[in-house]
Amino acid sequence: MKQVLHIISSPRSESSVSKKLGNAVVEKITAKYPDSVFKKRDLTNPLFPHLEENHINAFFTPAENRTSEQLESVKLSDTVIAELQEADIIIIEAPLYNFSITSTLKSWLDHIARAGVTFRYNENGPEGMIKNKKVYVAFSSGGIYSEGERQAYDFVVPYLQKTLGFLGMTDISVVRAEGLSVPVIQETALQKGIESIVVE
Repeated sequence: MKQVLHIISSPRSESSVSKKLGNAVVEKITAKYPDSVFKKRDLTNPLFPHLEENHINAFFTPAENRTSEQLESVKLSDTVIAELQEADIIIIEAPLYNFSITSTLKSWLDHIARAGVTFRYNENGPEGMIKNKKVYVAFSSGGIYSEGERQAYDFVVPYLQKTLGFLGMTDISVVRAEGLSVPVIQETALQKGIESIVVE
């Protein structure tokens, strides 16, 4: 049985292509692992909070010394980290907005990247502590960013690969629905992305 965590970051509703692509990944995981248990974390409803000073102060205060307010501040971060730790498979829907990820997805990453909890430093340098996970990134974009002149403007996939990899999640597959605003290509972009999904 696989525990699957599904992260939604697009502010759009049913028209979101990244959601459609993410749901297609869900369907293929279900087909391969029919007894999977899915947990959905929608970062837009309710809106996932950006880091504030109270969060940061709580993160860097030893657990036994935290005030009641700090314990409350760290609760959401602890919850989403626990979701990661419990998951075998993680699906991250990541539409390209202004060449990068949505602010809500960045906020989620800020809440899960915690020294001593999800990464640490030892004599060999940094070590990610969220290991043995399979990650699928469902990427969508109006243009073509996997190749050509716009590839240098893709700060979604490289950023997620580096950040998740730093935390120990190095087994990452990217599925793309791109060219959604390009005539002719846009008609088949989503289907091409769905057909590219390979569940391991």
